[in-house]
Amino acid sequence: MNNHEKINYLELPSKDIAKTKEFFTKVFDWAFEDFGDEYTAFNDGTINGGFFKSTLNCSMQNGSALIVFYSANLEETQSKIEKGGGKIINEIFSFPGGRRFHFSDPNGNEYAVWSELGI
Repeated sequence: MNNHEKINYLELPSKDIAKTKEFFTKVFDWAFEDFGDEYTAFNDGTINGGFFKSTLNCSMQNGSALIVFYSANLEETQSKIEKGGGKIINEIFSFPGGRRFHFSDPNGNEYAVWSELGI
C-alpha cells in the first residue's frame, strides 16, 4: 500500500491521560506508549495516534471531525463502552446502509460506532 498523502496519525485531547489509557485498553484493547506526563501514543492495530493533555474535547457540536469505529456486534460494543466508563450520547439508530450510535469517552470526546444492517 502506498502511504503517500494518506491519513497517517490522529491526535486527540485528553483531560486525564490515565483514564484515557484505561478506557481504550479495556474497551478496544489498544496499546499505548507514554512520552512524558502529557502525551501518550496509541496503536489500535490499524492506525496510530496520540492523546495530548488538554482541557478541551472533540464533539460534533463543536465542529470536530467524527471518528467512527466499525463493529460486527453493535450491542456488544455498546455494552463494553458503557461498562468501561463511556457515555452513550445517541442510542442506536438506523441510517441508509447500517446502524450506529454515538458515545463519549471519559474525557468527553465524541465517537461513533457503526454496523451494517442485519448485523
